[in-house]
Amino acid sequence: MGALSPAARMRDDGEMLLYRRVRSLSERLAEWRVDAARASTGPLFELAHDLADDIGSLRWFRGLGTLAGLSAVALAFWPDFTPLEAASAMTLDTEACSEYRSQMIQPLSRGGASGRHREATAAVIPLQAAPERPRLELVATLAPGDSFDRMLKRAGVGAGDAQRVSAMVADAVPQGGIRSGTKVSIVLGRRPAPDAARPLEALNLRARFDLELAVKRQGDDLVLAPRAIRVDATPLRIRGAVGASLYRSARNAGVPAHAVQQYLRTLAGHVDLDGGLGAGDTFDIVVAYKRAETGESEAGELLYAGLERSGRPKAQLLRWGKDGQFFEASGVGQMRSGLVAPVQGQMGSPFGMRRHPILGYMRMHKGMDFRARYGTPIYAVTDGRVVFAGRHGGHGNFVRLDHGGGLGTGYAHMSRIAVAPGAQVRRGQVLGYVGSTGLSTGPHLHYEMYRNGQTVNPASVRFAVRSQLDGGELAAFRARLAALKAIAPGAALRDLAPSAPVMAQAPAPAREIDRVDNLPRLASLSRD
Repeated sequence: MGALSPAARMRDDGEMLLYRRVRSLSERLAEWRVDAARASTGPLFELAHDLADDIGSLRWFRGLGTLAGLSAVALAFWPDFTPLEAASAMTLDTEACSEYRSQMIQPLSRGGASGRHREATAAVIPLQAAPERPRLELVATLAPGDSFDRMLKRAGVGAGDAQRVSAMVADAVPQGGIRSGTKVSIVLGRRPAPDAARPLEALNLRARFDLELAVKRQGDDLVLAPRAIRVDATPLRIRGAVGASLYRSARNAGVPAHAVQQYLRTLAGHVDLDGGLGAGDTFDIVVAYKRAETGESEAGELLYAGLERSGRPKAQLLRWGKDGQFFEASGVGQMRSGLVAPVQGQMGSPFGMRRHPILGYMRMHKGMDFRARYGTPIYAVTDGRVVFAGRHGGHGNFVRLDHGGGLGTGYAHMSRIAVAPGAQVRRGQVLGYVGSTGLSTGPHLHYEMYRNGQTVNPASVRFAVRSQLDGGELAAFRARLAALKAIAPGAALRDLAPSAPVMAQAPAPAREIDRVDNLPRLASLSRD
């Protein structure tokens, strides 16, 4: 190999010197890192020491000093709990109040005015009057206990128009004939003057299920136009299998909920609903039902409750009479057993010997006491005739009933008597009201029962009342039963035909040439 030139040797020497310098610097940095790591882990630089180790040593005291220093720094930055001073009260003038109000949000009912308002310029033309709608269409509802006249006035109808409309409606429908909750459509016209009430232009309401009333203005007069709505009162008859649940099966078949409840209560007196029903039995229910030609329908009370097993009737019960009692197909009414509670209250003193609370000695308590509030109604426990009603010694205001067969009942200490001697009363009828007349320490009912004139324990007697139809009433009853059973199931659900036939109209042609061609045919239809 040949000798290097001086320039090449100088270049090599420079590179070697640079390499040595870089290497020595990197080595020194590495040594410095090692020394710093050793120093940081040494005893001189250990600031955070585990105070659970080497308790009492120099390292432990150094760690304790670190903890104390950090705690002092934390306490130095602890917030101050001294009360803050509020801004001093200042008096707001009109301009400042207006400025605050322009930047706050308030309801319009309390004078809210958000944003700044500027005065009108010369380009703004003031209106003589604020524009309003020429017609108002609204719907008012007749509330419970409200009158038709007050309802119209609240809706904005003038006093004169409201009185005239109320008088016309009262002539068409008896007082109280319009049920609460009835919707009334009202149309009000333009005001004749700024401060005047809007005139009534039109009014429409469904006064009854079979009657619609419309009021229209003709000139200065209001004219009533009643419209009779055809209603079909065919009862709704529904039959179906009892299945796993009589209630669910009847509801799934379309029987209204209130009718199902009446059916179960009526049937419970003749059939054991817990174990006397089979899944294959057939229920037969007839409900009072009305449907109007306008499409509305209304379900009423239960009329007939029937139950069949293997195609043979097991129970046939028909509602009959003004009291709505159910009778069997033979004309025998439902048996009503047990006693109606004479008053809504708990029993106090029973029948038997006791110390009289006023007289202070032992004597026979010939009845039962019921605790009740003053004025609570007192009911007849069963049908009977009033044989006494008035003041009766220690009984105070007293009513005695004769139920026939030697049985009678008495009701004492009444505040007021509601029946007269000789009157016939029915089971559950109000005889009077709880009081404290006679020998009484407070409001309560003293109830007695008599058998052949002698007092007996009322708890030992049970009544059983059964009605029987005969003669012409029995024949009418059987005719009504046959008529209801002849109704086809679901017949009341069919659509009603319109009361007036609608004339068929020719379809409007789509093209003008077709309109011209169809003119003679349209003219012949109009002549017919």
